[in-house]
Amino acid sequence: MQTLPAGLTATAVVAASSANLGPGFDCMGLALSLYDEIVVETTESGLKVDVEGEGAGQVPLDSSHLVVRAIEHGLQAVNARVSGLNVRCRNDIPHSRGLGSSAAAVVGGLAVVNGLVNQDGSSPLAETELIQLASEFEGHPDNASAAVLGGAVVSWTEHDGALPRYSAAPLRLHPDIRLFSAVPEDRSSTAETRVLLPEQVSHIDARFNLSRSALLVLALTERPDLLMEATEDVLHQPQRAAAMPASAEYLRLLRRCGVAAALSGAGPAVIALSAQAELPAEALEYGAANGFCVREMTIGDGVRWTSGVAVRG
Repeated sequence: MQTLPAGLTATAVVAASSANLGPGFDCMGLALSLYDEIVVETTESGLKVDVEGEGAGQVPLDSSHLVVRAIEHGLQAVNARVSGLNVRCRNDIPHSRGLGSSAAAVVGGLAVVNGLVNQDGSSPLAETELIQLASEFEGHPDNASAAVLGGAVVSWTEHDGALPRYSAAPLRLHPDIRLFSAVPEDRSSTAETRVLLPEQVSHIDARFNLSRSALLVLALTERPDLLMEATEDVLHQPQRAAAMPASAEYLRLLRRCGVAAALSGAGPAVIALSAQAELPAEALEYGAANGFCVREMTIGDGVRWTSGVAVRG
């Protein structure tokens, strides 16, 4: 195993993501124009972690930090190690809201490994490897794939070996679709809301979501007029509604107003997809009255990483 020298620096910029988009449970994802930045420097020894923005004062600042764990995961994958590390996280992605902050942390951590090893003559991890490593580490290939590739994605999993094999393909989002996020102050976690889902579903419900997932691909790429029907879901959103009543009501209100909307991932954030320039006044008023930060977003870029060498004064 190769030890990387002290004084190498790398930076990664990684987007937020919205998963599921209604019926595409655990397979559809969309990168959003909200980014975290991770800056690392190899040192002679020790570990220093600084966090600015979202999560500051709340996340651990030691080896248990998710970005640090992802960096270690990536270093193992490229058969490298470091003697010490300084990690600085500048976070704009809200935590525990359903916007893929965990996936962004993992993908960003893996991407800075690319920046470090690229300087040492080693081959960086390809996009397919980033998707595999991030998905097996974080457990959500829909978010991870969107963070790696950017844009809209379809992900899938193959169970034909000792470890699942994760893959993804990009979709070209129709240019008429505008994106709006509604992020509440309340938090939630995927683990807490996933236990609300039943172990088994009926053939009727499975058939319904299969048809809507297929329709969603068509709506996102060619027929945005079908987005209302394409974002219908019966497998996870109704079951999670009781755990996030304000978000569930906001979702119902948007759809009553003719806006295709869905929980973003496991919630409580809501994502709206519309051909209109702005959301209806009723929806904006509800958001303001119930503590939602509502804003228009654009499609997010895939993860970007750069390399450098520390300059000492």
